[in-house]
Formats: sequence, structure tokens, C-alpha cells
Amino acid sequence: MSAKVEIMKTKAEQSIAQHFADKVDLLASGAADAESRRAAFARFLEYGLPHRRIEAWKYTDLRNALGDVDMPAFGEAPTVDESRLNEALGPLGSLDAYRAVFVNGRFDNALSALPETAGIAIRPLSGLDGGSDAPVDQAPVDQALEEALSVQSIVALNTAFLTDGLNVSLADGVRLDKPLMIITVRAGGRDILVTTRHRVEVGAGAGMTLIEAAVSADGTAGQANSYVSLDIHAGASLEHAKIGTGDSAAVSDLATSRVKLDREAYYRAHQLTPGAPLSRNQVFVTFDGEDAELDFTSAVLGNGSDHIDSTIVVEHRAPGCKGRELFKAVLDDRARAVCQGKVIVQRDAQKTDGKQMAQALMLSEDCEFDSKPELEIYADDVACGHGSTSAEIDADLIFYCRSRGIPEAEAKVMLTESFIAEAIDNVDHDGLRDAMGEIVRTWLADNHSSAKTAL
Repeated sequence: MSAKVEIMKTKAEQSIAQHFADKVDLLASGAADAESRRAAFARFLEYGLPHRRIEAWKYTDLRNALGDVDMPAFGEAPTVDESRLNEALGPLGSLDAYRAVFVNGRFDNALSALPETAGIAIRPLSGLDGGSDAPVDQAPVDQALEEALSVQSIVALNTAFLTDGLNVSLADGVRLDKPLMIITVRAGGRDILVTTRHRVEVGAGAGMTLIEAAVSADGTAGQANSYVSLDIHAGASLEHAKIGTGDSAAVSDLATSRVKLDREAYYRAHQLTPGAPLSRNQVFVTFDGEDAELDFTSAVLGNGSDHIDSTIVVEHRAPGCKGRELFKAVLDDRARAVCQGKVIVQRDAQKTDGKQMAQALMLSEDCEFDSKPELEIYADDVACGHGSTSAEIDADLIFYCRSRGIPEAEAKVMLTESFIAEAIDNVDHDGLRDAMGEIVRTWLADNHSSAKTAL
């Protein structure tokens, strides 16, 4: 009789198991919630952390990349000063927007400012008082999607360690007058794992702008695991931005978005990551209704030993839908950017129009850009294509700028900004576009001075 072979767990997986055993009863709101979390954690144990032998994770091997995992956030959250929060948000701090603020994974009513408009329902999962005794709603996930795309363990961990999140619902025809910004804040001085889950439903013909941002209010380091579920109904529109602010205290950030588009729905998505030690933004979009449209951009700025992974999978199930995906990466030092874009066109999705482009600007001989575009087409009347390029700054353009009296270092910054601007210019909301542009300029100013030998 052969003995069962048990796969050796990494230090990070051992830490996760110990944290869950110690904190599950503190995280759960009751017996049923605890049982749901245990079932999710059992699923994680079945798969373990994603690794390079899983095709979708071949460039971002979490089993090797995560040396350890921080203690999950639990209990009462510390008090955060609003002025300090605005300072941490940088250009986003002055943006005219509604706010839903989560401090160490718990909703903070005092820092939040939610709209009070008919037809708009916005509530934290834990209740408006942010009380830890309120039941935490376990939002449903797409099991078939998880299994097909090998994201089981990350979403399972999200369910197991979930602390709070936001439910957003717009009734048919309602349009939010200014953006809603979901802000996740780490504070208190203790390195923590923050786990959140948000659900957004945009009714038929409705529209809104949604912004996600995560910051440290006092230098508190940590890790994050977020899950966002977006349902955009017939004729509705959603502009959605996930923005980093160059917060080097964030050790790792794992973000999953699931998007469903109904007939003639429009989803405009933006990612801006100005440096991150370890980041994976993965987006899964499904066209469920005909003539829907997706416009996706990802802008990555990396230096040092940053590892930034942008992955999107788009499935066309309905005819006449249009998808555009643009990836832009600026890399210096030993930074690494991963761009994975997969388009699946099912048999009934005739007249699909899909285009994908990935471009990297390499400022160092030691940086790395991994681009993996994929097309999986079962229909016969489609227009789909993809492309990928990587290059250094054009020496002729540098010479031209210098001949016009522009110093070499300044010329390189100008050319780098113009390269990344294509992704930023696609933002529809004026204030959001300006804030993202300022974040890019700040990163360039901090990382591309005349004293930087890599330039």
C-alpha cells in the first residue's frame, strides 16, 4: 500500500495556515460565517499558493516570491487623521469625490462621505458603524471562472480572511454626480494583511466613476488581497480606476476583478501602478450582451526590484462586442513587468472586434518585460489582433531635444512622460486624469534626476 505524498508547504503557506487557525474565530461574525471561512480555507489548502507550473502564474510565482505573510487585520481599527490621509493620497487627496474609507480593512464612518441620493445604495458589508460584531456578507464568486483561470487559491484566501467591503447599487437610469473613491488605509505601526471585497451593480442606463486607492497613513507596511465584482447592465457605463500612489510600504498587492457586461454596456478601466515590490492586478471580463464595449489601459512605472503583473482575460460570449486593451510599462534598474492578455471568442460571438497592444520602455539593461498575448477564437467572423514592443529611448529624439537646448536628463523625462501619457489621456473624468498625470510626474521627478546614472 503506497503512502500519500504530501507536498511540502513554504514558509508563507505555513504562516497563512497558522494565522487562520489563530484568527478565524475573531474574524468570523458567527458560527455560519466561521464555517464558510473554513470551507474556503480548505480550498486554499487544496491548491496552495500559485506557482510557475500554473500557466497563468508562470511569471509571478507566489510560492517563491512570498517569503512570509503578515498577520491578518482584525479587531478595532486605529484612528486616522483626515489631513494625514489626504497627504498620503497625494494628488487624489484633493479630488472632489465621495469617499468610502477602510482603515485596516474596517469601514470608517467618520472619514467616509457617502452620497445621499435616491436610487443609490452604498453600504459597507459590516454595517455603517463599522462594528466588528456585524455580520460580514460573503459575496458570491464565479466558481466556473475561478476553476477555468486558476485563481482558486487567491479568491479562497480572500473569503477566508475577509474583514469588510462595500456594496454599491445604482438603480436604472441613475448617474452618480461625482466619483466614488474606495480608500484602503493601513495604520497603527503593525505590519498587516488587509483583505477586502466590493460589489458594484450599475443598473440599466445608469453611470458612475469608481476609484480604488490604497495608502499607508503612517508608514505601516503590509500586504493586500482584494476582490471586486462589477455587474454593468444594459446601456450602463462605468469608469473604473485602480491607482497606486507609489506607497513603498505595500509589500504585496493581489487584486482580482470580475466584470460582467450586458447589452450595450460600456466599461472603461484604468490601472496605474507607480512602483510596487510585488503586485498582481488580474481582471476577468465577460461580454454577456451584444454590442457592449471594453476600453482597458494599464500604466506601469517600475524601478529597483519591483515586480508588477497586469493580467486581463476577456471572454466574448455575445455578438458585436468591442474590446481594446493597452499596456504601457516604463522600467528601470532591475524592475520587471508582466503583461498577460487573453481574448476568448466563443462560437456565438460573431462580429467581435478585439485589439490588444503591449509596449515597454526599457531604461536599464537589467530590467525585464514579459509579454504574453493570447487569442482563442471559435467564431469565424471576427476582427482580432495583438502586438507587443519593447525598446530603449530613441537616441535620435534625445539628440533632437539637446539640439534645441534641452538638457539630456530633462529630455529623457519628457520622452518618458509622453510615452506613458497615451494610457493616462484615455481617462474620461478630467479631475481623475489630472491626478493620475500628477502621480506619474511625481514618480518621474523622484526617479529620473540628472544624478541618476541609469539615465
